[in-house]
Amino acid sequence: MKRNEKVSWRRVDPVMLDLTGKRVAVVGGTGGIGRAFSRFMSAKGASVFVVGQTFRDHGAVRIEFVKADLSLMREARRVGKELPAESLDLVLFSAGIMAAPRRQETVEGLERDLAVSYLSRLVLVQELAPRLGTRRPGGVAKPRVFVMGFPGAGQIGAVEDLNSARSYGMMAAHMNTVAGNEILVLDSAKRYPHVNFFGLNPGLIKSNIRSNMFGPGTLRHRVAEWLIGLLSMSAETYAERITPLMVSPDLEGHSGALFNRKGDAILPTPALTTGYVHRFMVASEALLGRADTRFTIHHETPEG
Repeated sequence: MKRNEKVSWRRVDPVMLDLTGKRVAVVGGTGGIGRAFSRFMSAKGASVFVVGQTFRDHGAVRIEFVKADLSLMREARRVGKELPAESLDLVLFSAGIMAAPRRQETVEGLERDLAVSYLSRLVLVQELAPRLGTRRPGGVAKPRVFVMGFPGAGQIGAVEDLNSARSYGMMAAHMNTVAGNEILVLDSAKRYPHVNFFGLNPGLIKSNIRSNMFGPGTLRHRVAEWLIGLLSMSAETYAERITPLMVSPDLEGHSGALFNRKGDAILPTPALTTGYVHRFMVASEALLGRADTRFTIHHETPEG
């Protein structure tokens, strides 16, 4: 990944950070990196909505839980309509999994990794972005959306087979989500000019994201996470390092910027041209349309 020398920001000691009055939504905030961010932000004074399946912070101050199964697009749409987008200052998308060794398909006909790790985010952006921050006081910075993935890694996905329906390979399927999340930032930065969009690449961090690939609780999964924990920073350290970036006034005017695990700006994947981004988004929206149709037909009430 190459540095983007056009974007810089002044580093702030996380200890000195004050997020009092900030309203934040963390999609995937019940575990792993997302939970680390939600806990740190709330400890610094922010009011945080966390979206996920299993809440682990009952009784925590300034954290409100929104239960959702983000493998289902209908659930993502429901959450997008329910979240108070109008008053939010910041949204972080961290929910994600790794593709399984064998293809998994949701009841809506979507490859599971693509659904959880990318398409649910696209649906939520569609629901949230038009309303995001519209009822906040005048004169404040634009609301911000941070999409966590692996931007700048050179991945473009398989636009002709995003759903991995023609052929399936575990890593190839996951690279569709990697490309999708970078493209989501690049496309949304232009589509929604009243919102600032940014991409985050945390690298390898110990979390549950690989449980779907190795099998939750298996020896391989435990060993892999143990090694990652030895060789990389913790989710808590990453959250403390990156939260100051997320609220830095220096990011204003740099919508579409991407950042590595150290908070340094990086260049986007060169092959993600305007034309390719358009094709990828058209394919993504076509998949969402088919998923909606399939669910409607599957649950159609029989006459008589």
